[in-house]
Amino acid sequence: MEYVQFKNADKIIGKSPYLVPNPTKYKNKWAQLFKNNNPICLELGMGRGEFIISMAKAHPNINYIGLEISEHQMVKCVEKLSTQKIPNLLLINADAREIDNIFGKEIDTIYLTFSEPWPKKIDEKKRFTHVSYLKLYDKIFKKHKHIILKTDNKGLFAYSLEQLSQYWYVFDRISLDLHHDENPIQNFMTDFEKEYFKEGRPIYYVDASFDN
Repeated sequence: MEYVQFKNADKIIGKSPYLVPNPTKYKNKWAQLFKNNNPICLELGMGRGEFIISMAKAHPNINYIGLEISEHQMVKCVEKLSTQKIPNLLLINADAREIDNIFGKEIDTIYLTFSEPWPKKIDEKKRFTHVSYLKLYDKIFKKHKHIILKTDNKGLFAYSLEQLSQYWYVFDRISLDLHHDENPIQNFMTDFEKEYFKEGRPIYYVDASFDN
């Protein structure tokens, strides 16, 4: 899937009522921003937002935040949202490495959907399931830690299972071919996933949790 560059992408997303400017101002205050005490779920690297939008619509009693570093990817998301009203959804344009400056212990679930696999060893620390990120997530999770990951990349999936296991996460559900699983789960596809599904690629899935 091609990445499209949009002129004035920052201005386009800046006009969206879903975008939270200066998100660090709301650390420990996200419940106030949502105006309720419902669980808060965070998607890191939301891309064009197809997954997080679908989740927010399907679960109105759960709050969702989509974080994406690329302004050009976010443009497609805000365009989709321009004619919709979804009160339990907010967007952040920021680097995932800054999440501990944005959130206190406020997050119930982190979604990692088709994250960049960074296959080269030199880039290992950039993977969202590297131990440095798992330690970062500790700072924003409530007591119960919960990560849901989907990917088409077998190498990243195997790596993630190893990293999560070594970090004491328990696997509540694993699928090596999500779209053909004998025990189907509710699944909302990302734009990438839709393309991969057409190509017949297996989608790997893990639901992992850990209580301190």
